[in-house]
Amino acid sequence: MTGQDAIVHIGGYTADTGGRAEGIVAARRDPATGELTLLGTVAVTPAPSFLVRHPALPVLYAVNELAEGQVSAFRVDPGGDLDPIGVRPTGGAEPCHLAVAQDGRHLFVANYGGGSVAVFPLDPDGVPGDRSDLVRHEGHGADPERQEQAHCHMVSPDPAGGPLLAVDLGTDSVYRYDLDVASGRLVPRAPRLRTPAGAGPRHLARHPDGRRCWLVGELDATVTAYDVTPDGLHQRVRVDASGRAGHVQPSEVAIGPDGRFLYVGNRGVGTVAVFALAGEAPELVAEVDTGGGWPRHFALTGEHLYVADERADMIRIFRVDPVTGVPEPVGEPVPVASPTCFRP
Repeated sequence: MTGQDAIVHIGGYTADTGGRAEGIVAARRDPATGELTLLGTVAVTPAPSFLVRHPALPVLYAVNELAEGQVSAFRVDPGGDLDPIGVRPTGGAEPCHLAVAQDGRHLFVANYGGGSVAVFPLDPDGVPGDRSDLVRHEGHGADPERQEQAHCHMVSPDPAGGPLLAVDLGTDSVYRYDLDVASGRLVPRAPRLRTPAGAGPRHLARHPDGRRCWLVGELDATVTAYDVTPDGLHQRVRVDASGRAGHVQPSEVAIGPDGRFLYVGNRGVGTVAVFALAGEAPELVAEVDTGGGWPRHFALTGEHLYVADERADMIRIFRVDPVTGVPEPVGEPVPVASPTCFRP
């Protein structure tokens, strides 16, 4: 390991949610080789299923995906240890995603079970204050089991200061909100995007140019391209999330740093699909086996891709070819219990 090693944190499901993790795990990452050296559990906290970092401060936030949802904040020391600095109730069940506004002044949380978006002001040290808003989505979708009510699955602030996007699997919708910074309240901005019935939108990825995004449908196994404009999201084209036969349940979606390739994790078939973005429609150029069947989350950092396979209890490391965009496996899988989020 070198002085340039970076600290990463890994969230997971604990016994509270049927998992085997004990909390948040830290690891050192070698940027040259991609190698991970596990440092152990650095925060014992229930079901920290998704993690995010403050954009300017050494603070890490985690959802606690419980029936009475919570968000936990930790100060990160240089060695990767986490010191708790605040816990707040999210106002809804099973929070599964969170994000910090670009200016670092507010934290947004998606309550999956509660079908709602919570907002927390952050003080100058990154500590969350009392919840300033809770917006509940109403309605249901075509799938009587998965879409019986609203299920907010992702919150995506606009890096350029435009509307917050809230992806709701249960209502086949992407809602848009403006944030009133003074009050910390969300102001709905019409129109909301309605996806095809039964799509079950889960996560979206924004292109670095700010004019495009791609949305994965967890229930219909699709990737849909949209133009992002001031008056809403406009659908361009839809493609299959995987070229494999069998059960396909997309999870994470991300765009490479140069904006040329789109990556989609596919649970069930256990792959990461790679799409070229040069044309009108995303073109499937490769589909890489992850070595497990349930790649719930992945992260691109430097030259490497790290895949968290929740059910295989491992992180799989890949080096991404800078020309073709295709990941190639590196070394052996790193054992981590029930990993659900990899946060560089």
